[in-house]
Amino acid sequence: MLTRLFFAGALLGATAAPGQTTSPQVELANLREDLRGLVQRVGELSLRVEQLERQNAELRDKVSADSPAYATLSQLHDAITELKRAINAGDAVTAERATAQIKRLGEATNAAMDSLARGLATRPTVPASFTDNYAKEGVSYTVQKGDTLAVIAKKTGGRSQDIINANKLTDPSRIQAGQTLFIPTPEAK
Repeated sequence: MLTRLFFAGALLGATAAPGQTTSPQVELANLREDLRGLVQRVGELSLRVEQLERQNAELRDKVSADSPAYATLSQLHDAITELKRAINAGDAVTAERATAQIKRLGEATNAAMDSLARGLATRPTVPASFTDNYAKEGVSYTVQKGDTLAVIAKKTGGRSQDIINANKLTDPSRIQAGQTLFIPTPEAK
């Protein structure tokens, strides 16, 4: 503001014709006007400073009410580092739990496979090839629920081995209800 006043004063002085001097009364009036402008500007700035101080106090009160204290960057860094450590430790615990669960599932799978292997070991061996040594005439039979090869042979009067050969059954225990089988009749051999 002062530089503006000096600049304005310099302009006023420059506008006077060379050799002319301004009267002391004009200079005094100009100085009074400049002083009045300065006093007004200082008053405005004082009001603005008071307003800013009030806002600052309100913000300080609000911040202190929301959080007990200010955190420094160092404190934030330490908190983040500790959080990372906790997450990594949590990952280790999760990995241990997953490993234990995988181990239990593996043991259960192995037990189930052993059980299947024992069941397969007790089944009769599948013939490598089928023979044509059965009667070429016979009847059709539709497997009923609960039928086994032995039950079907007994019902129809056929022989189990002839039924296996005629129908090329690789696993006679896997016949299903609704399946149609050819039953060779023993007399027609």
